[in-house]
Amino acid sequence: MPNANQAMAKQPPSIDEVYQQQNFYIGLALALSSSLFIGSSFIIKKIGLLRLSRVGSVRASAGGFGYLRDWIWWAGLICMGVGEAANFAAYAFAPASLVTPLGALSVIVAAVLASKFLKERLNLLGKLGCFLCLVGSTIIVIHSPKEGEVEDLNLLMDMLQEPTFITYTVLILSLSLFIGCCCGPRYGHKHVIVYILLCSAIGSLTVMSCKALGLALRDTISGKSNDFGMWLPYFLICVTVVFVAVQVNYLNKALDIFNTSIVTPIYYVIFTTLVITASAILFKEWRHMRAEDIIGDLCGFFVVIVAVILLNAFRELDVSLSDVKGIMRPKRELLGHKSGSPYGGDEDERGPLKQQYGGTNYLNV
Repeated sequence: MPNANQAMAKQPPSIDEVYQQQNFYIGLALALSSSLFIGSSFIIKKIGLLRLSRVGSVRASAGGFGYLRDWIWWAGLICMGVGEAANFAAYAFAPASLVTPLGALSVIVAAVLASKFLKERLNLLGKLGCFLCLVGSTIIVIHSPKEGEVEDLNLLMDMLQEPTFITYTVLILSLSLFIGCCCGPRYGHKHVIVYILLCSAIGSLTVMSCKALGLALRDTISGKSNDFGMWLPYFLICVTVVFVAVQVNYLNKALDIFNTSIVTPIYYVIFTTLVITASAILFKEWRHMRAEDIIGDLCGFFVVIVAVILLNAFRELDVSLSDVKGIMRPKRELLGHKSGSPYGGDEDERGPLKQQYGGTNYLNV
């Protein structure tokens, strides 16, 4: 019996399992390349805009369109297009709960390239954020679902008609209409969460639509089926265009009113959470996952959230490794350095790390 059990345990994977693993790694490679292209595109376009401002062209923020004649800006735009196309294709091969969180890697790429080519300072918290983002992304890749959720558009049609997903869609659309018609005009300019919640909610449905379209394109191109002979892909195209327009509109409103360093982490957290929720409801990506993989996937997501917050919310703080080294000096030495005697006041116990708010030092040198 032990030999029989060992023989069964050593059976090679089936063709379906190999196909699913192949799709998973194709989707992973597309998601990673998407983050690389999108993160690079921001820097390339910024370099083009800065070059135009140095030669005296009217800035884009002042209504100028000189960047349309600059090849560097166009290179950045093409890079953005390639990244978005890779991201769209990734949804056709890999679970949305893997592809969407990995979008945070584009923030790392942009931060690192900005410090290299735009001379923007990346403080210690930003470097820790980059490291944590890599760690969290690795955890997500290891523990994310690797099985195909839906094989053809007919099965997707059945999934779309399930009461659970219909209920989720109705709730999202009702919430979006309520925010857009009632809460937005009244509270949108006061609370950052209002417009971000609306575009994140609509965005979760947009991702589901993009994933379904990617599946239809994949099967049509591979010759597996002619999904575009059905009405569903064309309906999904219309839905995607409308939802993307709504998303961009309200995200631009949030960016125009509030600081980017606040909008970016909050949008990433809410958007990714809702996408994972919608994907779990529609595609049931987590139904075959073990408990430890579910916990690991969530932990990786939380690590990435912390990383995005560190990269964006604290970018203006002047924190370096020398500040940390200063804190590690003996306490008596710190107190003596400040007061000129071996003993100082209680206010000196806070160490050498300093921050300035409005020109006032709240921490001592």
